[in-house]
Amino acid sequence: MGEMSVTASPEEVAARVAEVGQAHRPFWLRPFGGQVYSVVVPAAGVSDRAQPPTLEDFRHQLRAVAGTDFGVHSPRWLSRFGDATRLAEHYRIGRVLLAGDAAHIHPPIGGQGLNLGVQDAVNLGWKLAAQIRGWAPDTLLDSYQAERRPVAEEVLDNTRAQTELLSPEPGPRAVRRLFTELMDIDEVNRLLIEKITGIGIRYDFGAGPGLLGRRLRDIDVRQGTLYGLLHRGRGLLLDRTERLTVDGWSDRVDHLADHRAALDAPAVLLRPDGHVAWIGADQRDLNEQLSRWFGEPTG
Repeated sequence: MGEMSVTASPEEVAARVAEVGQAHRPFWLRPFGGQVYSVVVPAAGVSDRAQPPTLEDFRHQLRAVAGTDFGVHSPRWLSRFGDATRLAEHYRIGRVLLAGDAAHIHPPIGGQGLNLGVQDAVNLGWKLAAQIRGWAPDTLLDSYQAERRPVAEEVLDNTRAQTELLSPEPGPRAVRRLFTELMDIDEVNRLLIEKITGIGIRYDFGAGPGLLGRRLRDIDVRQGTLYGLLHRGRGLLLDRTERLTVDGWSDRVDHLADHRAALDAPAVLLRPDGHVAWIGADQRDLNEQLSRWFGEPTG
């Protein structure tokens, strides 16, 4: 896999890619703009897999698969990938924690690896900060593995499935045709989009409305935008009732009273990673959840 310029015209590239695609051979050239393309070709039999590929490797494989090298030149970057799929058994043992590619590897199908690793970091970062600052509840760091490992398992499953669908064999081709039909259904498209983009993640915070455990979408609020308020790395009580309080936790949690907020709930408590930790209107219930996620109150 790599990004590089080509001298062939866009029309020539598109025609040849379509022609080779009819033979179900695993390769592509996808335009980025101008003459720069993303290029993927099989690496079987090309140099040492432990070494980075060269531009000449790409030229050789393009000629073998497509009958032309499209005049590739000036690579931005070149890399290899395979179908290795691994998941760490533990994300935390004592003071050692794993995140990103140290915790999981998988084929780059769908471009999900960066999102998966960044969300690991966002989930873990505020919990480490809480531990360092001395207010983290005893179970907070352990919740990192409990929340993030199941997400990685799902990503590994869907990248495995997509890798199988790339196969030129009759079985995967039949499944691709079936998926083509299913993707005409809006609900199927939404499910697949939420899986691949990571916006469908719902952490298990116990029984409650469908929004509980999910990341709240960005909305306009009195002080700008919701996500803009989360840049401080603190919790946030978004309170449409305008009668709740975060007294005792105000050094860790912000309170925005805004009855006009575009929110289908009386109030929500957001963790610093944007996930909804509580929904309701009862102060005593809110205090229990503030203690669960943000430790004991001060004063």
